[in-house]
Amino acid sequence: MSSKIKILVPVKRVIDAALKPRINKTKTGIESQGVKFSINPFDDIAVEEACKIRKNNKGLVESIHAVTIGSTKAKEVLRTALARGADTSTLIEINEDKQIEPLAVSKILKKIVEKEGSNFVILGKQAIDDDSNQVGQMLAGLLGWSQATNAAKIIIENDNLIKVEREIDGGVEVIEAPLPIVITTDLRLNEPKFIKLPMMMKAKKKPLGVLKPEDLNVEINDRLETISLDVPPTRKAGVMVKNVDELISKLKELEKQA
Repeated sequence: MSSKIKILVPVKRVIDAALKPRINKTKTGIESQGVKFSINPFDDIAVEEACKIRKNNKGLVESIHAVTIGSTKAKEVLRTALARGADTSTLIEINEDKQIEPLAVSKILKKIVEKEGSNFVILGKQAIDDDSNQVGQMLAGLLGWSQATNAAKIIIENDNLIKVEREIDGGVEVIEAPLPIVITTDLRLNEPKFIKLPMMMKAKKKPLGVLKPEDLNVEINDRLETISLDVPPTRKAGVMVKNVDELISKLKELEKQA
């Protein structure tokens, strides 16, 4: 294999993580009009980690390519990735009102991996809008590559061996796998640095290509239908009790009501 690592970082444009999502009037999705959008936080961590890997392993990383799927408005998240340190980027353009499912996303990313000659894919474990947590695993399956999910630490052992630490209940799991590999990021992996204005300005001069799914011979078929969305019911307020006897009495009362 090549002694160089070519990193692909998929990113997604989502409603800003600081906002509380609202269900639209038709109850078929999240209200997207008049709200702020930004890069998916888990994907931002992935971009930061890709840049850290290059910085900490001089001469090992040949390139970092960012890709997103969305309308022309999604170019803003590619600019964020470019400002953070990605070299080039690609927008896979679809209609703004089109919701693309994880399997179709994975098929498109597979084509981009092949087009760019990537051997290392790092992306967020999930997007905060649909919380599917499926794309990384599906992509690794389609490619037949190694995979490591929910990475809390990534160590490049050499040009063909990656060590990933994952937080699990009661400890840390360590995985070693060869390239090529797909890694999904957890929140503890790093904290993305603030992007200064000069970096955003430089990002505007970096390559940003535009393709459509049909350019990659990928058909987007809807396999799922959202029937309706609704907010969770309001939880009842708790009751303070003075002693154990009162607690037991309350529990028996609730048991009768059930």
